[in-house]
Amino acid sequence: MPILPKETSLFPEDLLSQAEAEFAAGPPRTEAAPRWWAMYTRSRQEKQLMRKLLAMETAFCCPTIERRFRSPAGRIHRVYEPLFSNYVFVFGDASVRYAALTTNCVSQCQEVSDGLGLTRDLVQIQQLIATGEPLSPESRLLPGDRVRVKGGIFAGFEGTIIRRKNETRLLVAVTFMQQGASALLEDCQIEFLDRKPLADALNISKGTIDVVYNSRNG
Repeated sequence: MPILPKETSLFPEDLLSQAEAEFAAGPPRTEAAPRWWAMYTRSRQEKQLMRKLLAMETAFCCPTIERRFRSPAGRIHRVYEPLFSNYVFVFGDASVRYAALTTNCVSQCQEVSDGLGLTRDLVQIQQLIATGEPLSPESRLLPGDRVRVKGGIFAGFEGTIIRRKNETRLLVAVTFMQQGASALLEDCQIEFLDRKPLADALNISKGTIDVVYNSRNG
């Protein structure tokens, strides 16, 4: 089973904790303060940009997932691809932004106004990837109930419940891009966050959904 090596997609490894601590004190107040820059790359240039940023020791994050496919000869191959096509997030001041733009890999650049929100979204996405469960990129955010998973491999995750082809999936969003990733939910209980439904929680098991009532509901 040939395996293409996974490239560095988060540098340094503690970048997200650094960024969260930075934004906890409030938004950037000076030009020298670090912030997130969303780099929209030229076609299929995400990995090239990551390599150049790594060589410059520039902080960046580009969530990456494993995909498997079968060759015509029947062999299974693994490749690692960016979860969000064309996006690499760079962290630093204006000089870092300029350095990234000089790589000739970037088509557009935008400062992220809600740095703390993006950081927390990226933390959850990275944790979702770390579960090793198959993920599906979601190119747009879909309406649904905001929930928190209470048990199983996704315990603690917050997202939106979507239903597709008799599957119940948890969609974890990156609000800045209005995109996200979804994972199949099975054998777990969820609780609602944004509303008070007749039921307090749902049990999800192998495509079936059971309502769990609190004793006060009778």
